[in-house]
Amino acid sequence: MTQPVSIPNGLPTARDASPFDPPSEISRMRATSPVCPLIFPDGHEGWFVTGYDAVRQIMADTRFSSRRDLGIMHVPYETPGMPAATEPSPQIPGLFIAMDPPDHTRLRRMLTGTFTVRRMKQLEEHIIEIAEQQLAEMAKLTPPVDLVKEFALPVPSLVICEMLGVPYADRETFQVNSAKFLVKDQSLEEKMGAYGAMMGYLAQLVTAKRAEPGDDILSDLARNDELSIEELTGIAFLLLLAGHETTANMLALGTFALLEHPDQLAELRADPELVPDAVEELLRYLSIADIFYRYATEDIELGGETIRKGSTVVVSLLAANHDPQRFDNPDTLDIHRKARGHLSFGHGVHTCLGQQLARIEMRAGFAGLLRRFPTLELAIPADEVKLRTDMNIYGVHELPVTWTQLAS
Repeated sequence: MTQPVSIPNGLPTARDASPFDPPSEISRMRATSPVCPLIFPDGHEGWFVTGYDAVRQIMADTRFSSRRDLGIMHVPYETPGMPAATEPSPQIPGLFIAMDPPDHTRLRRMLTGTFTVRRMKQLEEHIIEIAEQQLAEMAKLTPPVDLVKEFALPVPSLVICEMLGVPYADRETFQVNSAKFLVKDQSLEEKMGAYGAMMGYLAQLVTAKRAEPGDDILSDLARNDELSIEELTGIAFLLLLAGHETTANMLALGTFALLEHPDQLAELRADPELVPDAVEELLRYLSIADIFYRYATEDIELGGETIRKGSTVVVSLLAANHDPQRFDNPDTLDIHRKARGHLSFGHGVHTCLGQQLARIEMRAGFAGLLRRFPTLELAIPADEVKLRTDMNIYGVHELPVTWTQLAS
């Protein structure tokens, strides 16, 4: 058996080689032990899995549970989208990301029809309109401007608010609280304060929709008497958080990555037909939602190791997406790469429900941005860009950009 690695200060998550590549220590661990035993700060033994094949196997095998109430998870820091915990915690109604079948299946099935490829294709034209309107507003401004504030955050926020029936006028409230919730190093009281504020707001919203449903996803769910208000609130929280935080960070960090790879950017500008492949490659290359946790419900063989029942298993999607056993020259951004096998949307029963929506938003966003702003460039040195190293979803806090304005 491989010698356990001790992580007294938590997993090394800083992208030290560049703002985009995996932490060099994790890359070294993957090369020597893609399924590596770990000793967590409290002395608990678990596993850290970085190899593509092993990560994919874990995500597909429901014996690796997503539940937080089965046993002590011993997480060194918070799971994206989940309150911190070092002991078993009760399941949150509706939060199906932390459930296993059949509970997970029951709730997810209610949403599957809403996010089909066909349904998303029907929305594509409207999403393009939203992106173009936001770009038109940005073009009226005098550069430099913050791309996060003026484009990357508003586009997915507008889309998900409209789909869910959340008043866009309330966006500041939920955006501030969702950002607070995703901060890594904070007290449990601070984290749960932001979480409680979001849940309180959404509970009022879904209660109103149950009384007077409209034409939106939450209203459709509210018509289903099988769902309690608590379950509706949990589902709303998950969809709203995932629906704007992830895509917003992909649009901003993806733009930063392209600006830092001018050859790739020039090729993409020259051939907009490459945008769909570029989106998949950026998803793989950046892997903004990286660390996930599973709990072994029985002894399971994985990568030549035996994962004992009760073990905490930590999975790195970033490391898996940069595994040279699966992708040639994985630390190179290559918009011609066919990166469809990436794991950025997960795999198995917990594959991201909104992945087709995210793809459409990113295709519309990048295509429109590059077409409308052909001279777009960073307004500050790259090493001054504020990275979201303090957050559970990676990206940039701000991305100051500028462009050449035509004389009127």
